Formats: sequence, structure tokens, C-alpha cells
Amino acid sequence: MPSAPDYTNAALVMGLVNLFWIFIVLAITAGMPAVLITGLVLNHLIRRLAVSRAD
Repeated sequence: MPSAPDYTNAALVMGLVNLFWIFIVLAITAGMPAVLITGLVLNHLIRRLAVSRAD
């Protein structure tokens, strides 16, 4: 059975595209402070995940 293709790069690019359009819609509907707060919350959650996985 052949090995499965590596779709890591495609998944990361599509994640970035989705994050970008979500931020655009959020900026249009709720304004730039909502985008900044959402970005800060996501950054905090990613850092917590990295710290918990490092232990």
C-alpha cells in the first residue's frame, strides 16, 4: 500500500486563507478592535497549547 501524500502545506495555507477572510468579515461587521482582540485571544490559546505540549 503506498504512503499517503503529505498535505501539511496545503492545510496550513488553507488555514491562513480561512483566518484571513474571517478577520476581514469581523473587521467589516464589528470593527478593527474586535479583530485585534480575536488575534490576541488566538495567540494566547496557541501559546498555552504549545506550553502544554512541551511538558
